[in-house]
Formats: sequence, C-alpha cells, structure tokens
Amino acid sequence: MVMPWPYPDDRSWPDEPGPTDDDARIAAAVARRFGDGWTSRHRHVCIAVQNRVVILSGVVADPQTRRAAGELAWSVPDVVDVCNALRLAGPRR
Repeated sequence: MVMPWPYPDDRSWPDEPGPTDDDARIAAAVARRFGDGWTSRHRHVCIAVQNRVVILSGVVADPQTRRAAGELAWSVPDVVDVCNALRLAGPRR
C-alpha cells in the first residue's frame, strides 16, 4: 500500500524559504549604523532584509536624508541590493 501523503517528519517536500542568519545580521548592522548619530533621529525608518536585499521604508524629511539612508545601507558588508522605498514627508495640515 502506498501512502498518499508523507509523514509530518518526512522531509521530501521542500521547505519554504525563510530568513537566513545573514539577513538578521545585515538588518542588525544597518540598524546599528542608523543609530550611530545619523540624521534619522526623530524619523520613522523601517529596515527589512530578504535574501541580503535591504528594504528601507518609512518617511524622511528631505531628499538628502533619503539618499544618505540608501548610501548607509549600501555601506554594510554582504548587501547585494538596496530598495529605497523611503517617502518624503509632505506639508503638515
């Protein structure tokens, strides 16, 4: 008799890709660099890393800060790409 489904501990099915240790290390390194007296004080910047690609999201005050954030993320070792999705803060109403 053939089992139609594998046992729960059978590893014949590929695992879903998950975060790697490299991703966590890179995210921590980027966060440390952002915290080292950078111009992001009092700004909301979210840092995510997937497959060594840094994804920056949130809101910053000006284009120079947005560019500096991207350059800072690129300066971390082992980063293969940076997706700078930071938005500029609009006028307050």
